[in-house]
Amino acid sequence: MPDNTSDETLRRILRDAKTIAAVGISTNPVRPSYFVMRYLHYRGYQMIPVNPAYAGQTLFGEEILASLSDIPDGRQVDMVEVFRRSEMVPGVLKEALETLSGVRTLWMQFGIYNREAEEAGRAAGLEVVQDRCPKVEYQRLFGELRKAGINTGIVSSKLPGQMA
Repeated sequence: MPDNTSDETLRRILRDAKTIAAVGISTNPVRPSYFVMRYLHYRGYQMIPVNPAYAGQTLFGEEILASLSDIPDGRQVDMVEVFRRSEMVPGVLKEALETLSGVRTLWMQFGIYNREAEEAGRAAGLEVVQDRCPKVEYQRLFGELRKAGINTGIVSSKLPGQMA
């Protein structure tokens, strides 16, 4: 099921989010979750790595937590990025809604779809993005893919750092 989230909405989500909890993160540098988190970290997002297999280790200056419920009370999380199998997403969403006040977006990585989570997330007032990568969307929407010669379909006279 293709995600039909508009470019305008994706741009707003990526512009407004400051803190992202990455559920299913890996410490292995060849895993997609690792390089997506690294990229977003270098773009200025506060990243919270979540994976019980690596709990207690440090990644990009942040302690890896075992679950979303381990995020300290009062720490704002704007987006939950999911790197887990599709059937695991409803549980991730449930935990996010129960433990994180102020979360605005549930984002499922490439290949991850879950209609139940999509409907429940929207019913709870969240933006829900499926089968997309925030790294790729950031690069596409804010002009970075052009540097690699990829036609993004976005025409602008602004330099990549000036796009908003």
